[in-house]
Amino acid sequence: MKQALYEYMGDKRIIPAVRKAEDLQAACASEWPVVFLLIGDLVTAGEYVETALKAGKNVFLHVDFIAGLGSDPIVMKYVAERWRPTGIISTKSHLVKQAKKNGLAAIQRLFLIDTSALEHGIHNIGQSEPDAVEIMPGLIPRVITQLRRSISMPIIAGGLIHDHAEIDIALQAGASAVSMGSRKLWGPGSGAADVPEAAPLQKRHKPLTSR
Repeated sequence: MKQALYEYMGDKRIIPAVRKAEDLQAACASEWPVVFLLIGDLVTAGEYVETALKAGKNVFLHVDFIAGLGSDPIVMKYVAERWRPTGIISTKSHLVKQAKKNGLAAIQRLFLIDTSALEHGIHNIGQSEPDAVEIMPGLIPRVITQLRRSISMPIIAGGLIHDHAEIDIALQAGASAVSMGSRKLWGPGSGAADVPEAAPLQKRHKPLTSR
């Protein structure tokens, strides 16, 4: 990875998660330096990535959502060489590993539906060693705090966040950033810039407990 997450984000804590093509331009025009792309297929994904990169954004492509891409590890070589995003997002540990081997930053998404999922997720993180972890749903402060104590990499909270107060709850619980698909929470006039910030992002050296 060329940079750590905190270097991509600076002092910003909001990440627009683009789920509709019509929201891409708004994300590109926003003040937020990192954009998640959850749209596209084999024909359009590269164009979306290029649009965001030209706007000066650090672009993370959710490869699980790209129609026709498949999950063979070799696809990460294609993504890195042809589309050239800043990094990728995936729930699949083997794609996270392959992305990093091909010079991409990698964020592993976890769906924390119960204690077993949390324990399994921590184990997988220890194996794949992503650059950051995105947890779904994002509004579970107790679990964010628990996970923060267990892993060394930044945590991004995403999903089921409906207002700025909930953004602040996630940040105060230990999340490094919050990703949101709702344009009303990150777009012009949203007031997101006024959300109280958590402590500055910094490198963490605490080892993974699963090792």
